[in-house]
Amino acid sequence: MYIRRDIEKTIMEVAKSFQVITLYGSRQVGKTTTVEYLFHNTFRFVTLDSVDDYDLANENPRGFLEVYGWPLIIDEVQKAPGLLNEIKRIVDKQRRDWMRDGKERELMYILTGSNQFDLQEKISESLAGRTAILELSSLTQIEKINIEGNIFKVNIDELLQKEKKYNIYKTKNEIFDYIFEGGYPDIITKETPRDLYFKSYIATYIEKDIRKLISVDYETQFRRFMKLIALRTAQELNYESITSDLGINVATCKRWLSILETSGIIVLLQPYMANISKRIIKSPKLYFMDTGLCSYLCKWPNAEMLRDCAMSGAFFETYVVSEIIKSYYNAGINPKDYLYYYRDIDKKEVDILIVENECIYPVEIKKNSSPNKPTKNFKVLSKYNKPIMPGLVIDTTDKIRPINDSAYSFPVSLIGL
Repeated sequence: MYIRRDIEKTIMEVAKSFQVITLYGSRQVGKTTTVEYLFHNTFRFVTLDSVDDYDLANENPRGFLEVYGWPLIIDEVQKAPGLLNEIKRIVDKQRRDWMRDGKERELMYILTGSNQFDLQEKISESLAGRTAILELSSLTQIEKINIEGNIFKVNIDELLQKEKKYNIYKTKNEIFDYIFEGGYPDIITKETPRDLYFKSYIATYIEKDIRKLISVDYETQFRRFMKLIALRTAQELNYESITSDLGINVATCKRWLSILETSGIIVLLQPYMANISKRIIKSPKLYFMDTGLCSYLCKWPNAEMLRDCAMSGAFFETYVVSEIIKSYYNAGINPKDYLYYYRDIDKKEVDILIVENECIYPVEIKKNSSPNKPTKNFKVLSKYNKPIMPGLVIDTTDKIRPINDSAYSFPVSLIGL
């Protein structure tokens, strides 16, 4: 069963302007399924999971591309990085031919791959200006119910219109069902039971991705590292705490975090540092991109216990942040250019700052509706000398309501509309 993805419209839009599209994402989020669904009538498909094609692509990249021609989808392209320079040569030659003949450019190649540690850099170097680079994550809550989503923006008038149109309120219990389930397509479609899926997912991730990047002697430690990081979701990074618990050095910790981030497992939300002050906390906050995987690693057995546990607020915050980030990915926009958090040494914190057009939109995240004084820290943002726009308090309320002049209460179930 194919589940429609919001990134489809972005893929089709960039296909009008680029000769190559590169679609990244963590394992099993639906990269191959999506591009095959969109282009199966016009593009040939080859996967480097095939031993014969893998051997040919690595031993003779030019011969491989001559055999398959274009338009072509190459799945798991990270397994043959030598293809990239050959694709560049073919694309540049075709560009010259089109220019000479006065023809419009066409999409020639679609490349998909898991976010390998150094693949992004290689693609950027080899195909700069020739490829659109997009990232796909696990399913959003809006995709799960087959409603077309949009990038998350704090525009109250638009949000009120969408709320009236869709009326998709979810209770706190339903939201924690979503949090526990996560967004991997095989779980959503019931193709594989959740716990069995995640057990296999982690084993495959370690075997196919991690073993190439770390010593075999550290494999067991890396599994412990993933579980330890899951327990720290929605927290500021504290390298000393992690390294002391695992017995690794800071350099190894940073490298392993980079591996998790590059492969789409986690995201690091940076503090907002415009007009840098010594009083601003400078450590990033860590979030898992899929709350189902995170809850599995933390060994929570069901959604009810997760909802009532000491980590429930962290999981709710992780869910909100990951949903917002996914909406940016689906629009083809890098969220790191717009999303930050604020915290100073006086422990005044704002969970998310959306910085756009020199304006700051503050967002607080609260597991329970009607929190006390949820916007009390918004006023500290005036130090940045930028317009502070009306913000949101994202919680489990049933509708958008004004809290005061500076913020509205906003249902978590409306993120992504």
